[in-house]
Amino acid sequence: MAGPVRQTACRLLSAVAGSGSSGAVSDDCVGAMARIIPGIFKHTRCRNSVYPHSDVRRYPVPDESVFWTQTYADYQPPVHESPVLQGKEWADPDIDNPSFKPNWNELDGKVNRVSFIGTYEIRDGCPLNPFGRTGIRGRGVLGRWGPNHAADPVVTRWKPDGPDGRPLVHPASGKRVLQMCAIERQDCGEWAIPGGMVDPGEKVSATLRREFLEETMDNDAGEMAGEVEQFFAAGTEIYKGYVDDPRNTDCAWMETVAVNFHDGSGSVVGRFPLHAGDDAAQVRWMDVGEGVKLYASHSNIVKRVVDMLEAHW
Repeated sequence: MAGPVRQTACRLLSAVAGSGSSGAVSDDCVGAMARIIPGIFKHTRCRNSVYPHSDVRRYPVPDESVFWTQTYADYQPPVHESPVLQGKEWADPDIDNPSFKPNWNELDGKVNRVSFIGTYEIRDGCPLNPFGRTGIRGRGVLGRWGPNHAADPVVTRWKPDGPDGRPLVHPASGKRVLQMCAIERQDCGEWAIPGGMVDPGEKVSATLRREFLEETMDNDAGEMAGEVEQFFAAGTEIYKGYVDDPRNTDCAWMETVAVNFHDGSGSVVGRFPLHAGDDAAQVRWMDVGEGVKLYASHSNIVKRVVDMLEAHW
């Protein structure tokens, strides 16, 4: 791996994965980080498809034309703005609204327009997706121009092996089997981390707890409310950055902070009665492994948790 790329990957690995600045960083870890660096990583979920919840087909974007630095003279993406955005408090006005004067790359009042990726370019009055072309302009169904911030609580426990609750060990790897609290999204039917959007002025820690309660416990912690508060008071940040999300456009994109909350004994959230709520069709404790398919970039996020906890994959 080239020197500058490796240096950038190491810096991001320390900042995102919390590995610290000391000690050697493995080539596998550096390679994984390099895949999310603009100009190296090529998103796929937001290219060459019909835009979600619409019949608008994206303009074709081949691999060799993803990055803005690559010439694509014939690029003519359609503009799509979902009607669901009109009049919503959580959505920006139209980009050509004369009263809309956002402070790009800054905290704009209570709206955070700062990207985890770094400073993004403004072209023709619109923010430019730092990871390249998506085949569609406008915001699609996303509320904000530029970065749309989400928070993903990766809540895990060891899979119990019998009534005594001791962790199940996988016979092939000899490692403990990890389970995550997963929801089935109502909008697309895919399984996912129970995350959601960060409200204006809201702390990410509050979003993480709120989204978990809304989507997995139907907002009712009952007698365990105090334990829930304590459990979500501390976690390990797993990832902070861009998400290869099917809703992304040239002008609006998803970014997330993913935090792992692990119940090592299974005595806290491991014993919660799970009830699907909010945007979830179903919720369950799901075995984590190589064959698990999750929404957007969620599988990559969960794999980081597996590596950190040295669990079976």
